[in-house]
Amino acid sequence: MPALGSLIDTRSPAFQANATRMAERLAEVRAIEARVVAASASQRDKFERRGQLLPRERVARLIDRGSEFLELSPLAGLGMHDDDGKNNVQGGGSICGIGLVAGKRVLITASDSAIKGGTIAPMGLKKALRAQALALENKLPLIALVESGGANLMYQAEIFVDGGRSFANQARLSAAGIPQVAVVHGASTAGGAYLPGLSDYVVLVRGRSSICLAGAPLVKAAIGEDASDEELGGAQMHAEVTGLGEYLAENDAHAIALTRELLDKLPWDAVVAEPSAPAPLFDAEELLGIVPADEREPYDVREVLARLVDGSDFLEFKALHAADTVCGHARIQGHAVGLIGNNGPIQPQGSTKAAQFIQACCQSGTPLVFLQNTTGYMVGRAAEQAGAIKHGSKMIQAVANAPVPKFTIVLGGSFGAGNYGMCGRGFDPRFIFAWPSARTAVMGGAQAAKVMDIVNRNKLQRLGLPANDEALAAMSDALRRRLDAESQALFGTARLWDDGIIDPRDTRRILGLCLSLAQEAQARGLHPNSFGVARL
Repeated sequence: MPALGSLIDTRSPAFQANATRMAERLAEVRAIEARVVAASASQRDKFERRGQLLPRERVARLIDRGSEFLELSPLAGLGMHDDDGKNNVQGGGSICGIGLVAGKRVLITASDSAIKGGTIAPMGLKKALRAQALALENKLPLIALVESGGANLMYQAEIFVDGGRSFANQARLSAAGIPQVAVVHGASTAGGAYLPGLSDYVVLVRGRSSICLAGAPLVKAAIGEDASDEELGGAQMHAEVTGLGEYLAENDAHAIALTRELLDKLPWDAVVAEPSAPAPLFDAEELLGIVPADEREPYDVREVLARLVDGSDFLEFKALHAADTVCGHARIQGHAVGLIGNNGPIQPQGSTKAAQFIQACCQSGTPLVFLQNTTGYMVGRAAEQAGAIKHGSKMIQAVANAPVPKFTIVLGGSFGAGNYGMCGRGFDPRFIFAWPSARTAVMGGAQAAKVMDIVNRNKLQRLGLPANDEALAAMSDALRRRLDAESQALFGTARLWDDGIIDPRDTRRILGLCLSLAQEAQARGLHPNSFGVARL
């Protein structure tokens, strides 16, 4: 089959305007992410006085030198709770991502103790739960670099119940045969004490680690006992007396070195270099200018595919049938994939086409990649009478039950049930990332405003009341502005609707990594037991 061609004129004013707008959106995201890093780095003097490494320095020392670290959900909780989205951006109070440690792929979480002492806000907890789910699904060892003030008590009602879920997940990860290592760089007290307690290996730092259910003041208040912090939960006490810690380090750097040595000794499959795959025929830089600056303008998803898949080689499935839904086979960095993209709303015939393609990919064990840009399932008399609901349900059933790994990139619109049929967050894709141009909502702001205006006018007419055009317009406009704001990529990533906003030019590389993770997980044999590893 001939490779995909391209009709994009990279010198046209339209392309340049699109690229400029995408670059502006991307720069806004990166600037906010930089504020999180800067807030943490601002505490360098304090950490150095204590002889400690900053949280991001711990992560940098943990991963193999020169290797990639795929950070996940760096803007969790943006504009929520104590995160104001502007001057006080916290990133969920933690660092989370996937990297190589001693040649082995590992899921890493680190308390960002330089920001509010690493206290856990509700979205920070959801970020931690997401990390555990990724570790389980991708069969990845999990390393937690711990130094936290525990749950933010101002939001305890939003944290307490799901906090228990994080401990249950630890027990189940251990029972499933997935190793967990806790490196305790500082405090891990109260409920947080169970994080190392439920880990399979614990590395302590002399004079810094503190693991106890209650600190000295609370013990004095509760039972009248005078006890020192070291007696209650110090590193040496846990290394010598309780046996909670397996390894006692002299400082942060030594703790990281011990952790790397432990990973080296575990008989876990190391990453094998994959053979090189032919690059796309078109420059990834051009991805910046494909999505129109005006989201109402359509574009051909094949132009994206031509810059993602190996050699731009794409075998389209039912190319002449239901052309608004594009399906086909290709390879991404050597991995065979089935791709589904949108060139408009999903028509009834597009639903059946996609459902059949999904089932065919499941039959052959081919992973699925969804490239979302849709206003949703088509509405109106013709669509309804053509079976929009019936056929759309077939597509949704196929997506929900497909056992192959699924990956989603939200390129543009992700509206209504189209989000579901194209494997949005609620349908558990293995990974889901968004471009800065992504828009996710039940419907567009303009459409919602029009619906509200019609409903309100009909209600007033039924009641025999006159319509106040100015008041109705104000109500509709307020709804439009709200939905437009809530559909923005930054709003969604704050709520973990995706695993992060990525640079469009990195899409192929990130999908290649995710596909490698899935392939390795499928081949990896675990050694489960009934209850996990307990300290006896």
